[in-house]
Amino acid sequence: MATLDRSAAEALDAADPIAFLRDRFALPDDLVYLDGNSLGARPVSAERRLAAAVRDEWGTGLIRSWNDAGWYTEPDRIAAGLAPLLGADADEVVVADSTSVNLFKLLVAGARLRPGRSAIVACEADFPTDLYIARAAAELLGLELRTVPGPDAVPAALDAGVAVLALCHVDFRSGAIADAAGLTAAAHAAGVLALWDLSHSTGALDVDLHGWGADLAVGCGYKYLNGGPGAPAYAVAARKHHAGLRTPLPGWFSHADPFAFDPGYTPAPGARRLACGTPPVLSLLGLAEGVASLQGATPEQLAAKARGLTALFVDLVDRYCQEVEIASPRDARRRGGQVALRHPWAYPLVQALAARGVIGDFRSPDLARFGFAPAYIRYVDVVAAVEILRAVLDGDDLSRPEFAVRQAVT
Repeated sequence: MATLDRSAAEALDAADPIAFLRDRFALPDDLVYLDGNSLGARPVSAERRLAAAVRDEWGTGLIRSWNDAGWYTEPDRIAAGLAPLLGADADEVVVADSTSVNLFKLLVAGARLRPGRSAIVACEADFPTDLYIARAAAELLGLELRTVPGPDAVPAALDAGVAVLALCHVDFRSGAIADAAGLTAAAHAAGVLALWDLSHSTGALDVDLHGWGADLAVGCGYKYLNGGPGAPAYAVAARKHHAGLRTPLPGWFSHADPFAFDPGYTPAPGARRLACGTPPVLSLLGLAEGVASLQGATPEQLAAKARGLTALFVDLVDRYCQEVEIASPRDARRRGGQVALRHPWAYPLVQALAARGVIGDFRSPDLARFGFAPAYIRYVDVVAAVEILRAVLDGDDLSRPEFAVRQAVT
């Protein structure tokens, strides 16, 4: 396995048009990091940028750095760099808050754009926070929350009573991709706004909000965008909705002129009206380096690399590790940048792999999940991961008691 498959993988790496991106990341030599769908790797430049910000801008520049170091305008620069990865324009993107907060803002703002409608539609299989937030927004507005079991059931739930359809583009467990263009079209046919959570998409897939016709979107900055733990998130609103878009959280950074200190509220132009309070500058600078680390690669190239990596992983697991079940779609066009393996001892399996230098994660009840961030994962890393998976399955690792102890973060 090692000789045959590694040679083929090396050839794929040699032909990879975005292989240059890997040098922008700090990756341990003895580790195969397959958890970038939970926390992206650190850009090499982030350490320098944050150190300078702490030492010089905060330490010496102090309050002056809001102007002199450009802290105040940093969200706009990041939004401009992020927009091409979203298939959106810079004035349609705002970098602020967390995914959950942005989702709340857009659900409320979207429902207000459809007065007289009485429901929000969401998917039961989506990331739980999205359901929590949708339920809270519906309760606040006196709306019904209609949930469907999966994306295939969405069209039947759409009618003239629905204001907003809110869906995750990629299933966080299986990696299955929803038909964003088709479901957005179905929403629009019923007069419904389409809101997409792109947390498991942007930076790994060919996201095209304009091409999909999407109305609204949110996503996080710490997965495939490599912004660091807890990095700020982003919200997107199509330009056609800007004039009527009313945020439920009109903080001072969403004001047209924050430092006028006007007691009356005038929203900022464009999507910037979805900002809220003072941004966390150090985290913001980490996200700036994360977004910059993807420059030079197109969404199409990132998506093609992700398909190639996951296809190789699925093929090798099928050939050499038949004790585990592929729990992700087998059609690479329907699969995000991750593959889930089903095994009755999935948690100790993930722990055993980590002890041998392959980092994935666990999702209850029986999934071992592996993310293939196209910016820095190589084809040879896929081969190495499957070699180690085979070794774990051949050994007695799964019965070791220390690997069965559940940690707080799985």
